[in-house]
Amino acid sequence: MQDEQDYLEKLHALWCKAWPKGLATAPIYPHGERPLSEYLRMWAKTLPDRPAVIYYGHVLTYGELDRQSDRFAALLAAKDVRKGDRVAVFLPNMPQFHIVFFGILKLGAVYVPVSPLSKALELAYELEDTDTEILVALDELMPIVREAKPGTKLREIFVTGFADVVPPAPAVPVPASISQPRMLCGDAIELMPALASLEASLPIDVGLDDVAALNYTGGTTGMPKGCIHTQRDMVYTAASNCGIALEIAPDTVFLSFFPEFWIAGENIGLVFPTFSGATLVLMARWDPVGFMAAVERYRVTTTVLPVDGVVELMEHPRFSEFYLGSLRQVRVVSFIKKLNADYRRRWKELTGSTLAEAAWGMTETHTSDTFTTGFQDDDFDLKSQPIFVGLPVPGTEFKICDFETGALLPLGTEGEIRVRSPSLLKGYWNRPKATHDALGDGWLRTGDIGVIDESGFLHFLGRRKEMLKVKGMSVFPAEIEALLGQHPDIAGSGVVGRPDPVRGQVPVAFITLKREVQGCVAVRDIEDWCRSRMATYKVPEIRLIEALPMTATGKVKKQELLSLIAPIEA
Repeated sequence: MQDEQDYLEKLHALWCKAWPKGLATAPIYPHGERPLSEYLRMWAKTLPDRPAVIYYGHVLTYGELDRQSDRFAALLAAKDVRKGDRVAVFLPNMPQFHIVFFGILKLGAVYVPVSPLSKALELAYELEDTDTEILVALDELMPIVREAKPGTKLREIFVTGFADVVPPAPAVPVPASISQPRMLCGDAIELMPALASLEASLPIDVGLDDVAALNYTGGTTGMPKGCIHTQRDMVYTAASNCGIALEIAPDTVFLSFFPEFWIAGENIGLVFPTFSGATLVLMARWDPVGFMAAVERYRVTTTVLPVDGVVELMEHPRFSEFYLGSLRQVRVVSFIKKLNADYRRRWKELTGSTLAEAAWGMTETHTSDTFTTGFQDDDFDLKSQPIFVGLPVPGTEFKICDFETGALLPLGTEGEIRVRSPSLLKGYWNRPKATHDALGDGWLRTGDIGVIDESGFLHFLGRRKEMLKVKGMSVFPAEIEALLGQHPDIAGSGVVGRPDPVRGQVPVAFITLKREVQGCVAVRDIEDWCRSRMATYKVPEIRLIEALPMTATGKVKKQELLSLIAPIEA
């Protein structure tokens, strides 16, 4: 059996050799290892007038965010919320989210984000699972709150709305969905007036390793589980990306429209900008014209986009009206469309910036665990298939193990990705068995299939439960989807498997076509294209579909695709 110490020493040597010149090799902490809430206090002292959050022209400075979050901490304390008590946040992207988030952290309470797309049963599940007594909600979501409340311990509700912050004359286009009049809610406390009537609370002794957040997983294998995270997890995630995928410069301006309840949105919207003292331009939702207008007006330098958003921008009839040359770091996420050399080349020609994949991560690890920065020359990252996700960020380690025995596997061998990092969840909330199963030896069993190549680079192949066996051969839907993403007429795809009495399983690709070619592309043409680029056993059955079923965070709902197979097979 291979010795783990020798295995890791070999990997560290490979990582050191492959590390791009000029990138940080250790976590960087501008104000030392201290809670994220203290980073806010430090920036409020040194840069009180710097905008922390800009929201359609509404500006919340670091000084004001610090004071307002202090007041929210005082408001919670006045409602008998104590250190360790859970506080649920049922809000979309808005400045109030930031005030509430940092107020919870300052009090030492536990932040429980809930998707604003949740229905009553989903909201009630998280409230019951965490014994939450306090909730902050959007006014428009109060009907769902009222439906969910019976049977929970909820005793106090704070409410706020878009109208509390969106200026009468917005600086950039505002989506119609947030231009709604304020809804009065007699059964909840108005958040903003309540804050205005309070003085700041006394400082609470909040530790780096106190429970700070319960970030819920997607629940693809049962009901969602709350991942226990600390403020150390938050600041390490930022520090380990500093000098790599995160820059700290006087003119750094982030732009985010990713939902802040989501772990990736929490990082790009709540954690990274505050850690680095940068300005965040926050959008309520994706809007191409609003995005371009905001980049131009605020000279945005750093953002994250789905590849679909990149393509939508480049093909937008108004693209040439806006200046996007301030962008320096543009990370992309390949959900439906996949990053390819053509998209990168076109974007570079149009904006001057280089698209790089945001890489690999999980809710359990606070995500942002690998980086691809520095591997874009001659499209090295895109040519290093399958699914290149780069090197681990400083302080994080990976290994590849046999799924069943846990034995280390040689480089170049497919197996389970296991990860060890300072930002690992400290457990699943109230689930000791699930915690032990996932973290028994200090390494997280991810359930993801991957391979570490001979140069030390990690490649992601997909979730084990999604892997198909075709005549005994392993087929990874993520790899097929990445290849389909290179087809010029395909807008998006989702690949699942169907049982087959001869082959065991057969990959089935549900595909949406670009609008301009709908009705003009035959299934046979796509199949022929696949045969010319894939091993025969990987070539999927093609089924055209008008729209792919999507989650709130932009992922394809594979379970719904599987349900579409049944009627056809019946």
